[in-house]
Amino acid sequence: MSSSDYDHRTAFLGDWGTFQKTVFFLLCSSIIPNGFTGLSIVFIGDTPPHHCHIPVGVNISAEWKNVSIPIEANGRASECSRYKLDVLKSYSDRGLVPWVDVNVSAIEQERCEDGWEYDRETYVSTIVTEWDLVCSDDWKAPLTSSIFFCGVLIGSFVSGQLSDRYGRKIVLFLTMGVQTVFTLIQVFSPSWIVFCSLFFVVGMGQISNYVAAFVLGMEILSLPVRIIYSTVGVCIFFSIGYMVLPLVAYFIRGWRMLLLALTLPGFLYIPLWWIIPESPRWLLSQGRVDEAEAILRDAARRNGIKAPEEIFPPSQPGDKAGTMQPHNLCDLVRSSNIRTITILLCLVWMTLSIGYFALSLNTSNLYGNPYLNCFFSAAVEVPAYIISWLMFRYLPRRLCLFFTLFLGGLVLLFIHLLPQHMNNVAISLEMLGKFGVTTAFAIVYAFTAELYPTVLRNTAMGACSMASRIGSISAPYFIYLGGYYRALPYILMGTLSVLSGLLSLLLPESLDMPLPETISHMQKITGCKMRHSSYSVTTARPEEEHTSNPNDGLWAEISKL
Repeated sequence: MSSSDYDHRTAFLGDWGTFQKTVFFLLCSSIIPNGFTGLSIVFIGDTPPHHCHIPVGVNISAEWKNVSIPIEANGRASECSRYKLDVLKSYSDRGLVPWVDVNVSAIEQERCEDGWEYDRETYVSTIVTEWDLVCSDDWKAPLTSSIFFCGVLIGSFVSGQLSDRYGRKIVLFLTMGVQTVFTLIQVFSPSWIVFCSLFFVVGMGQISNYVAAFVLGMEILSLPVRIIYSTVGVCIFFSIGYMVLPLVAYFIRGWRMLLLALTLPGFLYIPLWWIIPESPRWLLSQGRVDEAEAILRDAARRNGIKAPEEIFPPSQPGDKAGTMQPHNLCDLVRSSNIRTITILLCLVWMTLSIGYFALSLNTSNLYGNPYLNCFFSAAVEVPAYIISWLMFRYLPRRLCLFFTLFLGGLVLLFIHLLPQHMNNVAISLEMLGKFGVTTAFAIVYAFTAELYPTVLRNTAMGACSMASRIGSISAPYFIYLGGYYRALPYILMGTLSVLSGLLSLLLPESLDMPLPETISHMQKITGCKMRHSSYSVTTARPEEEHTSNPNDGLWAEISKL
């Protein structure tokens, strides 16, 4: 069944009844835990100031203890070395005075053999302070985030195909359960290896339920509401979860209790299983017409509307066989048109993921209060999503994606031109860059969903999300490079964003196009053929009616909106 036929036969439900409002807000609310779970590593994995621990049992005078940590060229105390304690003890026992009798800087240094002392002003504990992920083990801190995104990569690959095969609803709630339960177990991690192993599983569930909820809403809601849902609804609720994170972290400074506090709300979503329905579009694509009709009749009852006696016509045997044909990841590259779209979108998603997560994870490294920086980084997403909705509603998709990517990249490139003392200006430019990247991310989600057909939509979303995880896996190391050259992360992210913005201009336009239902519908709206297709009823001539696309019926409805 074509998109226009489906929309026409379900038009009796209206656009914004009780059923649509319930689905809209419940699916959006299911996104909130993703906001604070996915970025909790900003606080639970942050590295506070630290220096070598001087054991209490070492009998040296206070003045020698005060100079036991070398001062580096930047004026800061060394984090990974100390002067040899046996030498200091020898000088202390002889009553020598540092810098008077002894040139302290000439004393031989050694590693932090007795561990480290951490600044407790900002954090009571993090995984870094608990397992000493510093100095020779500092590579483990960014690796922790990368392992999480590796889990997201695998989850994106598996959940997309499972959702297209077994349904959106079951995958949504299954992955929400995985995220909640394994995060709870993670609270009791006895070691960094166990923590990372559990973090990998959490990552498998985290983005999977986001994509499943996104696609489920796109397929249940009508066109006007669908645009609001995809560009503003789920995104703003994600931002709400993101903004909650620094507020909770401010009052809970220990990583285990913070993780516990962020986990418990996940159990509140269990009752939604009996409220949120399966996608009728997906049921129809599987030939399960009776189940789809039952959901729509229940929706009509909730809206106080009488459903027609027959919502969908009886399916023909030949049609049913076609709808039951299974699809998989290979269909995304089977034809040249689909293959080109998939490659371009994967490149754009990868770049956006690098920019978004690198800028988000970098908030704890910015000048000033890390909690305020994180909150500002989250709050800037709200106007970004509102702007993305306005742009998506009135402007061509390609131009929206190009402009926001180009803006974000250009602003990030400006940062390396600033003097180091202009910290506030640098933070403002970084937040503006985050605004551009976030706007583009919101647009590309809805844009991608519009380009792919129902039978492949969740697989395509999962594949693009999977490609973006390659970017997110590398994002922590973009920040890590800042330790060698402060401006290098901004130069790399800015350049990639500008180039991806230019590549996005090669994508086909989907403005005012109906959602494709089958692969053949998708192929008609890709490439140059789209210009000569008969989708537009305003240009169709009577003698060409026998070749007109069945989606033409939707155009009349769109023109009224």
